[in-house]
Amino acid sequence: MAFGIDRNELRKWKQEIDKGKISFLTHYWLDDRFPDCNTVTKVGARDLDALAEWGEKYGLKREWIDARRTDYPHFDLLGEKQRQILEREQLYNHLSRFFK
Repeated sequence: MAFGIDRNELRKWKQEIDKGKISFLTHYWLDDRFPDCNTVTKVGARDLDALAEWGEKYGLKREWIDARRTDYPHFDLLGEKQRQILEREQLYNHLSRFFK
């Protein structure tokens, strides 16, 4: 279950992807499969090759791209890897908002 964002944030994430950009969306999230994680960052891009190439620099594998909905394929970042990538991407607003 996702929460902690509003429709405008989701719309902006989708618009950036539609423009061909790699876009980041962090939100609170609860899933029994990942009891130690309470946030997720979705890193999306329309171009699967560009997204896979972006992920490679962080050790993410192409097969980890969630492309079930072909309009907004994305990586789901969780846990320490999520925090490390947000720091390296200098997305401090995501860190300060969702990691207290």
